[in-house]
Amino acid sequence: MNQPSDKKKILITGAYGFVGTNLLKELCNDYQLIALDLESTSPPTPSPALPSVTGEGKEPYSDFFSWQDLDSIPWDTLDTIIHLAGKAHDTRNIADEKEYFEVNVGLTEKIAERFQNSTARKLICFSSVKAVADSFPEGFLTEETTPAPTTPYGRSKLAAEKILLQPATRNQQPATCNLQPATSNQQPATRNLLYLLRPCMIHGPGNKGNLNELVRFVKTGLPWPLGAFENQRSFTSIANLVFVIRQLIDKEIEPGIYQVADDEPLSTNELIRMIAYSMGKRARIMKLPPGLIRGLARLGDRLPFPLNSERLQKLTESYRVSNQKLKNALGIERMPVTAAEGMRNTLKTF
Repeated sequence: MNQPSDKKKILITGAYGFVGTNLLKELCNDYQLIALDLESTSPPTPSPALPSVTGEGKEPYSDFFSWQDLDSIPWDTLDTIIHLAGKAHDTRNIADEKEYFEVNVGLTEKIAERFQNSTARKLICFSSVKAVADSFPEGFLTEETTPAPTTPYGRSKLAAEKILLQPATRNQQPATCNLQPATSNQQPATRNLLYLLRPCMIHGPGNKGNLNELVRFVKTGLPWPLGAFENQRSFTSIANLVFVIRQLIDKEIEPGIYQVADDEPLSTNELIRMIAYSMGKRARIMKLPPGLIRGLARLGDRLPFPLNSERLQKLTESYRVSNQKLKNALGIERMPVTAAEGMRNTLKTF
């Protein structure tokens, strides 16, 4: 069912993904929405874990397009483009670099070119904090941190940022891994407004993100052996992320690069307690000597052992992300949902 024509028209790429589905719920009553995704005629069957988007019989999108139908999209009628589409980080490390660049850079090139020649005034594009650093154990990551990604995913995201920040490159060769780092002060030479969002790990009802490994461990009932390691990691709850996007659509916010994160980082020990509580279990946390754990991890580097040095680092290192620049731009002191509340909302659905 088409929505009234006096509503602002928004194109959402990656419309049927986790973020797109949640964003649809927030925007479908107030805007005319167009979906751009792999499907072009109707939405795919939604995951049973995701909550219902609209009432029965109501079509939330006014139209559907695939990436092969870009020229059919009414670019001269759009007000805002939200670019979510991309290849997500493969935690199993089996995807090759070429695939990341073909998707994350290739799709961004297509959107950047059409944005410049459309009537859309705002482009809200999703990148990732991994475009800056895959590891950041000391202090808080900020927009001023010099990007130095080490994984194919992070490098492809940084390359996609460069496409957006230098729109003239649409007629040049595709980006490569050797691009110079983007900085938070760069802006494209255009009258339009570009918002480059770098969220840290996103989670919400229907999607645990990278929490799956911890959830599986707590289900075993075994005691968590890494309690002696005190770390802090930043997360982004889907509720806060959707709030940010809505603010960027509705208000005149200064364009630029913004990191997106909940206000408070959480420790792995806190997550173990929350996961156990969500399952009706008692959290069992052991504080074995860190030296012993590191020795076992080194053993796992050579033998088929459940713990190795890389996994130990991921489970115990800190990765804190500052959201202060974003809050200053939005004119708020705190995000609407606390980190603990957002995490509880995610875990209680599993």
